[in-house]
Order: sequence, then structure tokens, then C-alpha cells
Amino acid sequence: MNGVANISLASESRLGRISFIDLPAQQRRIRTAVERRIQTVLDHGRYIAGPEIDELEERLAERAGAAAAVTCASGTAALIIPLFALGVGAGDAVFIPAFTYNATANAVLVTGATPVFIDIDPATFNIDPRDLKAQIAAVRAEGKLTPKVVIPVDMFGSPADYPAISALAAEEGLSVLSDAAQSFGGALGPRKVGNLATATSTSFFPGKALGAYGDAGAIFAQNADDVEKWTSIRWHGTDQLRKTSVRVGFNGRMDTFQAAVLLEKLNIFDDELAARHHIADVYNTRLSPIARPQRHLPGAVSGSAYYSLCVANRDDVVARVNEMGVPTAIYYTTPLHKMPAFEPYAPEGGLPATEQVCKEIFSLPMHPYLTPDQVDYICGVVEEAAGV
Repeated sequence: MNGVANISLASESRLGRISFIDLPAQQRRIRTAVERRIQTVLDHGRYIAGPEIDELEERLAERAGAAAAVTCASGTAALIIPLFALGVGAGDAVFIPAFTYNATANAVLVTGATPVFIDIDPATFNIDPRDLKAQIAAVRAEGKLTPKVVIPVDMFGSPADYPAISALAAEEGLSVLSDAAQSFGGALGPRKVGNLATATSTSFFPGKALGAYGDAGAIFAQNADDVEKWTSIRWHGTDQLRKTSVRVGFNGRMDTFQAAVLLEKLNIFDDELAARHHIADVYNTRLSPIARPQRHLPGAVSGSAYYSLCVANRDDVVARVNEMGVPTAIYYTTPLHKMPAFEPYAPEGGLPATEQVCKEIFSLPMHPYLTPDQVDYICGVVEEAAGV
């Protein structure tokens, strides 16, 4: 599992084994269909750029209400490709939350640009538009960098405040690249994740709600004109004949086997998402009186990739919950601006909300194959551990 500390993938409880994410259960459900898909790939032999890639891109775009989707090698590649296409580079400022996985910052630094860390809203765990506005103003006042892009991250599956962020970006002349690595399947009002920003990146890391059997990702476009650049960059910057380099690029392709797996997982995705939403509703009902679950924006639908909540005595609660056979994870114990690789970009005075949430947050099991008895047991364990 990427970007997680103190994780227990499965634990033994009095109900038996409880998994934090249960990929084996999902595989049992779809294995025959996946094997048929893989056999088809073996038969046609187009392991790169096979017909499954085209089929997956069409289905992803349709599912997200986007103009187009471009598959790629990973969620990180899905961030780098649009940044390259925008011409982001040295001297540019890219605004990102510090409460996220390090891929977001790494993608910025790979382009040569400078990450500017923004605090989060302690209720939503997503980037705070008020601090974003203040930091854009601070960068302009300093005059060393040119504000270029903002990358909101849809933490745990909950869409960021795109109306406020997009309005601010339009005022300031910034592009918006949505980091939806955890939020595929979510929505904000009538618009789905994949159609909330000009460009949206997502990850199909195996532990995601829609996960491949290896690394994979995709980029969603509101404007189909972006597709030519993105597909070129993911294939070493070549032209449509793949013979002449017309721009800087790299090997950012998704392989056909991953597309085959994802196509079968898409067939059951809505059913699994409904199960995730039901489990999240039970958790919210039972645990809101004793902890602080993530708050979603009005009209938001979370992709429910993970279920996270805050408690003041987090470490004690987590230790007790684990002792009673419930696996947990902590996303993220260290905010990006306090990691050695990114400390040179740490804001003066720190990021108070981010730093406080990092001390209090933990995640409970979230997958469609939790039984009602397991969900009830998990809630009871957390209640007991929190002293209820």
C-alpha cells in the first residue's frame, strides 16, 4: 500500500480474520472473467497499445462524464504528463496540500517547478481555499516564482472545493490539475470526478477502489484538445506515427494486461461503490459521537476509497483497536513539508491544521466485502477503545 504508515493489512478477531482491504475476496468474484480477458491479450499479443487500452479509455471517459481519458503507467505519471503539457518548469510555483502522498510533490519537482505547500481545512482534510489565496498572494509579493498551477487532492475520496478553487484560479490565471488518486467514483453536485477540473489525474494502484494488478493510472480531460499532447508525452514525446520526437516525453504508457484487469473491475465498480457508501454511513452513524469523521462538502459524493477519522488520543485508540483484532492504517503520520526531501520548501511558521490532523487521524477497514457483523464489531471496538 503506497503512502501509509503503521498499517496492519489483516488481523484476527473473535469474528475471525478482518482485512483492511480485501483484494482476494474481490479476485474470487471476478477471477474467471479476468482470466478470459488476459487470455485474449495473450492470443492477440499486443501487450502495449492493445485494443483493451482504447476500450478502457472510452469507458473511463463515459463513466466520469469527461471529454476523453488517457491511460498511463501510474498515478504519478498521470500528474507529470499534464504538468509537462502545460509547460510547467523552473521558476514556476505549483500549489499543493502538504497532507497527501509524496507523489504529488515529486511530480512537481520532476518538472523543475517549486511546490508551495498549502494548509488543509481540518474538517474536510482537503486543501483550504483561504490559505491557497493567501499563499498565491505571498508568492506574487515575493516575486521569485510565477504562480502557475494548483493541484487539489481529493483526500480519502472526498472531492475538494473545486468551485472555490477554480474561481480563485481563474482570477489568478492558474491552471487546475485535480489529483483524484483516491476519488474515482466520487462527484460534486451533478459533476463526477474526472469532470471537476480541466485535467484530472487518478491512480489505479491495487489498493484503490478501482485498482489494477500493478501500477496504472489515467488522466481525464474536459477539453479533447489536450489528448494529443498527453498521448504524445506518454510515448516519449513522439508524433502520432511514433517516429519523431516533437516534445519532451517519457515512457508513461499503461500495459494492455492492466487495462484488461480494469475492464472487468469496472463491471462491478458501481456495485462495490454502493457497498462502500453503506459501510461509510454505518461508521458515520456509530462513530460520529466519539470521533471526528471527514466532513464532505454539500452535494459531494465520496469515492469512499478509505474511511478516516480523528481522535485526540489516536495512538492509544489505535493500539487498543489493533489488540482487539481490527486492522488500521495512518495516512499520513508526517506531512510533506516535514519530510527531508521537501523541507527546503517548508512554509515559515508551518501548517497548523495539517500538523494537527497528522497527530489525530487513522483509517478503518474499508472494502465492499466487509460483512455486517464485521462492521458492527469494528464500530464496537472503536467505541470501547475510545472509552465509550
